[in-house]
Amino acid sequence: MLRYFLSIFTFVIYEQFCYSQSEGLLLLSNRDLYQNNFTALISNDYQIFHQWNHPASVHSTSYFFDDSTIITPLVIDNPIMPIPNHAGGRFQKLNWNNEVIWDFTFFDTLFTPHHDIEPLPNGNILVICWEVKSAEEAINMGRQNISSEIWPTMIVELQPPEGNIVWEWHLWDHLIQDVDPSLSNFGNISEHPELFDINLNGPVSFDNGDWLHVNAIDYNEELDQILFSSRSLNELYIIDHSTTSEEAASHVGGNSGKGGDFLYRWGNPMNYHRGDTIDTRIVAPHAANWIKDNYPGGGNILIFNNNPNTSNTGSSSEVIEIQPPINFDNNYIINEDESYGPQTPIWSFGADSSFFSAWQSDVVRLKNGNTLITVSQQRYIFEVDINDNIVWQCHTGGNLNFMGYPLRSTKIEFEWLNNNIKDSFIENKYKLFQNYPNPFNPVTTLRYDLPEYGFVNIIIYDLLGNVINQLVNEVQNSGYKSIQWNANNNQGHPVSAGVYLYSIEAGDIRQTKKMILLK
Repeated sequence: MLRYFLSIFTFVIYEQFCYSQSEGLLLLSNRDLYQNNFTALISNDYQIFHQWNHPASVHSTSYFFDDSTIITPLVIDNPIMPIPNHAGGRFQKLNWNNEVIWDFTFFDTLFTPHHDIEPLPNGNILVICWEVKSAEEAINMGRQNISSEIWPTMIVELQPPEGNIVWEWHLWDHLIQDVDPSLSNFGNISEHPELFDINLNGPVSFDNGDWLHVNAIDYNEELDQILFSSRSLNELYIIDHSTTSEEAASHVGGNSGKGGDFLYRWGNPMNYHRGDTIDTRIVAPHAANWIKDNYPGGGNILIFNNNPNTSNTGSSSEVIEIQPPINFDNNYIINEDESYGPQTPIWSFGADSSFFSAWQSDVVRLKNGNTLITVSQQRYIFEVDINDNIVWQCHTGGNLNFMGYPLRSTKIEFEWLNNNIKDSFIENKYKLFQNYPNPFNPVTTLRYDLPEYGFVNIIIYDLLGNVINQLVNEVQNSGYKSIQWNANNNQGHPVSAGVYLYSIEAGDIRQTKKMILLK
């Protein structure tokens, strides 16, 4: 409950202000013109500050840590399971210098990782997997109308560097059905929202048994709970991570006392017979994640709702923020015969044809209260403030010249960077561009970027180091600047043709370039 009041207090405070674009670096995994796979830190002016290279495509996104390392899920070339699209199964940790800290694989004939991972505070990673169940196994659990295998969701906690399983959860242990009274999982589905109806939905692909198509996973350290979203079932789910693996396979144990059963679900109450089509709130959702507790809206959940149209047609997406109904004991509230709340989001943006992606995509809350939105299909990333103004945007093709689609992205705050890296970034942000035109006669323009307010010197020298002209010697605000030089010296006299140097000096930073004067 304390967390609830802190969330409300923070929301009230940040509602009183309007923020510009956030500071920090965009973390984005993609491909370049030569099909090289990489993860990059990118400044607000679209400059790549740092890059890690990968031996294969990144499966969703890399995760950055305050020791300047990243953990990356990678695509494998030859999955054992019959998956026509890219399958995951390789995991790698790199330091700042692109050196491998650990690298392991995890896949088999009966399971394959896919989509997303979630690094944990203890150094382990949570991994979403498909696991194979035969048609016979499904029929024995009460599944109707099935002729081939089905792939329910499995979540494992893997411990690097070998990737050993230290915790696991299987949806298969939490099924219910209402068609065969002779089976042990027979029951009234509406009376058990904590369980999953095995007869929901058909496999979403004619080529395989993909069932829920879970696409994102997140972890809440305070609650010790896991959140994941299902594209095919139009729903998100929360389970208890404080259980042992044995408890996770049962209906008792853990902080909740409910074992591995659902603690909360939202988006489509038809799935547990407490609603109908009109009650479906999200369609093909992605990227469900908790907002960090110390950020505006802390403890709430963000969702990229790929297609608000309940018929799953159209060309408009939205992002929404919900506040789960949670009590003093951190239990999620649901009334008898009703669905889990809330009935409506506390904030939404979009659903007006301004952006659309039928697949993937992302939404994250930033420390200053802005929200970063990744629209994968349109290769578009933008940041909105609390008044729904777009304060920054990036077209990854046009602005960055990236070839691939941006699946996920986030902003890395400067406070996450160690001092040496931070100082290096500031130094790189003082940028002196090549003069234009060059060669020139008799006027050229010098352009430069200042990352912060401060005293600036721009001086022209001859090749002997003599000062020819001091063009700038004053305090300036941050921003993009330009100044012209008309080939005169400090006394206003024309200088002779030749090669000249021009430099920018600001604080401890100095950058120099050459230019050629023709006559």
